[in-house]
Amino acid sequence: MLSIRDRSSIVLWLLTGCFLIFTMVVVGGITRLTGSGLSITKWDVVTGTVPPMNEADWQHEFELYKQTPQYQHINAHFELADFKGIYWWEYIHRLLGRLIGLVFVVPFLWFVIRRKIQGTLLLNCLLLFLLGGLQGFLGWYMVASGLVDEPSVSHFRLALHLCTAFITFCFTFWFAMDLINTEKVRPAGWQGKLVSMAKVVLVITFIQIIFGAFVAGLKAGLIYNTWPLMGDKFIPDSVYYAIDTMGWHGLIDNMSGVQFVHRNLAYLVFFGVLFQAFFMWKNHRNGQVPLLPGQQHAIWAVTVFVVLQFVLGVFTLLHKVPLTLGVIHQAGALLLLGSQVYLLHRLTHVSIQEQSANQ
Repeated sequence: MLSIRDRSSIVLWLLTGCFLIFTMVVVGGITRLTGSGLSITKWDVVTGTVPPMNEADWQHEFELYKQTPQYQHINAHFELADFKGIYWWEYIHRLLGRLIGLVFVVPFLWFVIRRKIQGTLLLNCLLLFLLGGLQGFLGWYMVASGLVDEPSVSHFRLALHLCTAFITFCFTFWFAMDLINTEKVRPAGWQGKLVSMAKVVLVITFIQIIFGAFVAGLKAGLIYNTWPLMGDKFIPDSVYYAIDTMGWHGLIDNMSGVQFVHRNLAYLVFFGVLFQAFFMWKNHRNGQVPLLPGQQHAIWAVTVFVVLQFVLGVFTLLHKVPLTLGVIHQAGALLLLGSQVYLLHRLTHVSIQEQSANQ
């Protein structure tokens, strides 16, 4: 049985990991929007920790970059100073990945040696490490797709890399919440329906994030920079043409198609969250099972984040994805998904303090 102090230490460790993953997502967004992701052409786990230390080292890295399609087709005008500008963002991104690995591994070993992590807790930690390792592999797998023929990475691999980061964040967050003195419950009646609704909203939100990655990878946010219509139509001719020539692939492998899906999934997520909140408060006000404080905080958080994310999405599109808005929009997606995970956890788990206060 873990003591309160041990639980607090493990929770702090996991939440620190969540913060670092969030930071990694933000820096990853900057790396993508500045075109920095292909500036480092090798994956050296140990030696890659040290950046170029002198002019000869920098020139060597620059020569390697000159062999990439991105340089040859897009950045052939770059001088060494320009290269350094994009190199540092990718370096910081990779360094953060290594830091996250250390932050997870070192405390984990300390907890294991002191026998604070055993049984189910140990299995959850091992799954967490598996996700972290997969995330690192997918990062290089994504970068490798832009070093051969195309001057950009595969949007499918970008989606895999981004979504694995989001899944790792949510799993770590859920894992931490499980340890904060909570007890699992089985909601019945209208609360059971709300749990099912929350799961559906969570899945739709995750699918929306996948299409957001498709939009980012294909740079589909640089076309049809109008709202609410795409140009002067709800469904532009280019979407029909993509479907006619590519079939359903036109909705996942075409700029117009993925933007169309991403736009309309945004409405589904937005109204899904609002209906979720309405359903929750309606039943609460009707005098049925009262909402606990944690549940109230969670539904407010999800509602606020979905409104902010929707508005951010519109402004990001209208302004043709400027760096600041693009990064905030990507970070907002993680906050929205995380808040929905928080709501689902609060609906299916009750803290000891809330349970005592409700009796």
